[in-house]
Amino acid sequence: MADHIPFRHLLYGEHLMSDLKDAGHLFRFAGLFVLVFLVFLVVRGYVVPKSFGVYGHYRGAAIGEIAARPVKFAGHQTCETCHTDIADTKTKGAHTHVNCEACHGALAAHADDPMTVTPVKPDTAVLCARCHTASAAKPKDFPQVDLADHSGGVPCETCHNPHSPIVGSDSGSSAGSDSTASKPKGGAK
Repeated sequence: MADHIPFRHLLYGEHLMSDLKDAGHLFRFAGLFVLVFLVFLVVRGYVVPKSFGVYGHYRGAAIGEIAARPVKFAGHQTCETCHTDIADTKTKGAHTHVNCEACHGALAAHADDPMTVTPVKPDTAVLCARCHTASAAKPKDFPQVDLADHSGGVPCETCHNPHSPIVGSDSGSSAGSDSTASKPKGGAK
């Protein structure tokens, strides 16, 4: 039996060591891996905030930090308490589900002090185009226009009331009644 290993060689691991004599590079790699893992744990201890993972996979302290920020949006209910006429017009129009601050911006400061903080009137030629510029990605029944063909640079509010933008509606626009406005070329919807 040439493959017979004497018991004393098994007892002292001599046969095992002779098989692993060329495996030093594996032990060095394993040692390097353990060292990198330990360095990772130390760095992670310094970098990851203590509140990380308290409420889920994010910083728990972020909730308090966000809550401490000043409120910027008042909410459409706040707008509608003072601007009831516009709220009535809006509920009858196509923009009934569009919140006021989606177009007018954050208005909590105006709601807190309406006499001194006056919101900027949006430029309808730019604002309306954000949603209504023609695009194949939008649903076919969504009102879309090619701005160059539709208005020729005339602001949207000339013919449309932004709160009830259908031409021919009886809600009236800021420049006059929509029912008297002529329909622009390009087929506005």
